[in-house]
Amino acid sequence: MRDELLDTHSTVLSYVFWVLGFTGAHRFYLGRPWTGLLWALTGGLLVVGWLVDLFLIPGMRADARLRFRHGPTDYSATWLLFAFLGVFGVHRFFLGKWVSGLVYLLTAGVAGLGLIYDLFTLNSQISDANARELSVRL
Repeated sequence: MRDELLDTHSTVLSYVFWVLGFTGAHRFYLGRPWTGLLWALTGGLLVVGWLVDLFLIPGMRADARLRFRHGPTDYSATWLLFAFLGVFGVHRFFLGKWVSGLVYLLTAGVAGLGLIYDLFTLNSQISDANARELSVRL
């Protein structure tokens, strides 16, 4: 039970993003942005890599659990906000980044460039937010 409490990335959401895996969505979510970009540019390595990832997701989740800090800011909720409302900066408001959230809202995610930046750094941003929140509590 304690292991479930320390999970950072949802199994269900990992596989939901895998369904869109030829775009690299699951790899971005699980903290592998460079291979996510490769998957996006090559159609999941011509679908072969996408099919192999079906079996690699548990290991990628375990790696993400070790790399990113668990805490009060939920990775899955933040990624879903990014996926559906990122252009409006809602994920940034959720992270407590009010100024950049407002900038995203007024500029459509700084014309999409900010969204690309967030694809590569969102897990680290969440991890940092969790570290700040935990240090405030201590």
